[in-house]
Amino acid sequence: MTIPAEIVSKLRVQTGAGVMDCKRALQEAEGDFERAIIILREKGLAAAARKANRVVTEGLISSYVHTGGKLGVLVEVNCETDFVARTSEFQELVKDISMQIAAANPLYIQRGDIPPEVIEKERAIYRTQAMSSGKPEKVLEKIVDGKMEKYYQEVCLMDQPFIKDPNISIKEYLSQKIAQLGENIVVARFVRYRLGEEKKK
Repeated sequence: MTIPAEIVSKLRVQTGAGVMDCKRALQEAEGDFERAIIILREKGLAAAARKANRVVTEGLISSYVHTGGKLGVLVEVNCETDFVARTSEFQELVKDISMQIAAANPLYIQRGDIPPEVIEKERAIYRTQAMSSGKPEKVLEKIVDGKMEKYYQEVCLMDQPFIKDPNISIKEYLSQKIAQLGENIVVARFVRYRLGEEKKK
């Protein structure tokens, strides 16, 4: 069955679960909103949002060097306890994040990390493109918003489609791991090196 986007969005706001998880829960519940909440809770996905403000002081710094040694990544992923940091599930998550950064080359962790002037510059470019293609004034901002969503999916790690499962974003993958491991998990920082590539000023 087709689930209206506004219902999916409402479920996301209420539970903090990812878009695809909300959509699947609503489909499983045949559109029953309250039943979808119960399904998400049973899977532990709604709990991820409640853990988001918990302090993370443990974790791992991991490296990934692509075959041939021409591309490397260092990433710090934090969790709440050393116990979870030592689990194979957490270590797999950190490795997956490293490989994601190597493959997809994000510039930022999340949207809030992008400087306002960069966002405004991108919006101005998309606005100019839309105007020059003769689009009516009333739809310009919608077009710009759509292009910005694609931009976020390119440059923000959390918005990128997960390389191992493009049906979910890295944020949704992280939410699944938070639900599975029962702790808040945060990608703190990363750096990506390509041989011979100059650092941007």
